[in-house]
Amino acid sequence: MGSTELIVILAMGILIFGASAIPKLARSFGEAKKEIDKALNDAETVCSSKNQDII
Repeated sequence: MGSTELIVILAMGILIFGASAIPKLARSFGEAKKEIDKALNDAETVCSSKNQDII
């Protein structure tokens, strides 16, 4: 994405949610991403240990 596209997306976000809601939304998205990454890592660990048990 180019800088113009990012500016347009940011402007649309401000218009839709309001300037005060943007940091809250960004924080929520960051926390959700962290939880998803943790769950994926846990699932990978379980699968890896199960594969070692089979071998």
